[in-house]
Amino acid sequence: MKIYEIGTGYTPIPAQMGAATEIVVEELTRSFIKNGEDAQIIDIEARDRKPIELPIMEVKVPGMFTKTDVSLGIMHKLKRVVYSIKLARKLKSILKKTDEKVVFHFHNQYNMFFFLKLTSKKLRQKAVTAYTVHSYIWGTEWDEIESTVNKKYFQEVFCVKNSDLVFVLNDITIDHFVTKLGVNRDVIYKVINGVNVERYSALGDDEVASLKEQHGFSGKKLIFQVGSVCDRKNQFGSVKMLADYLKENKDIIYMYAGGIIDAEYHQSIINFAQQNGIAQQVKYVGELSPGEQLNQYYNMADCSVFTSNLESFGLVIIEAISSGTPVIIGSNLMFDLSSGYYMYHNAEEFVAQVDTVLSGKELTCGDGKEVVDKYNWDTVASMHSELFKNN
Repeated sequence: MKIYEIGTGYTPIPAQMGAATEIVVEELTRSFIKNGEDAQIIDIEARDRKPIELPIMEVKVPGMFTKTDVSLGIMHKLKRVVYSIKLARKLKSILKKTDEKVVFHFHNQYNMFFFLKLTSKKLRQKAVTAYTVHSYIWGTEWDEIESTVNKKYFQEVFCVKNSDLVFVLNDITIDHFVTKLGVNRDVIYKVINGVNVERYSALGDDEVASLKEQHGFSGKKLIFQVGSVCDRKNQFGSVKMLADYLKENKDIIYMYAGGIIDAEYHQSIINFAQQNGIAQQVKYVGELSPGEQLNQYYNMADCSVFTSNLESFGLVIIEAISSGTPVIIGSNLMFDLSSGYYMYHNAEEFVAQVDTVLSGKELTCGDGKEVVDKYNWDTVASMHSELFKNN
């Protein structure tokens, strides 16, 4: 069995920024190979790809699309279409030449949609097609998303209706697919994402102290939030909840990292901090590279907070837990680990939990051992392998 993990074309693998789907593709492939599977990544051609030990088959695209692109404008959409068409041709070529069982594991609606449309049904029968639903849109009530699904996610609907295997990250997505879209329940499987426990781990006290000094945080207590800067990730909500607490505690800093998706939203955070006299305590630290750099920030933090309005799965949450940082998340998030984090239900409880953690007092949430045992990529890859083999 040959497993092809298919990159989205959004940004090259390995991801140079917090592109969660590219991280999933990279880590799954790494663990497939570690587990003895024959696996390879198919990804967009990139002139600025970082060195990586994993086998990558590149899909050639016009030079204007080979530079890493993190925007979401017209050129980004055009890049997705061009890459997806070229990708379909590459996959068709693979199928025509192979006699072994082949698995094409897609992670993006554009990629699979064009493959399905441009490849004959007869040729597609030579492969097991799998599609993982990463879209956060499915994680809310149907009445709230129906129009958005019809306008922006019709390709994804087509993909899940025509996949041999559909992987989802939460129960509400299963319900929408089965009851609202008529997808065959027998092809849908709830899976998990994982964490690289070697990349995300606790550092020694001396190293942490050195890092804090290097970044100008010596003597400060740090609250850390990771995620694209936009309304859905709710950094502004975090700052609003923490405003009075920061005013009363000048040694505490709220720092946030991630690509700026909404510049106006980001400016609103800056304006609010200035208007409330906490501008020096609200620090944007930019887009951090996954792995070593991000792990350093998790370790410098005295607590990590995740106040997102909506998530399909909290990849950054399990990264923080694996790094040994106390984690506080909202009760609205679909995250069901039994240990390793604290959960708040309102703003008052959020601030109280932050204060308890920063004060060095003990809250009982477990040590997060379940993350290492259950949510590591080797375990996740084994789960996928079994489903591929049994299909």
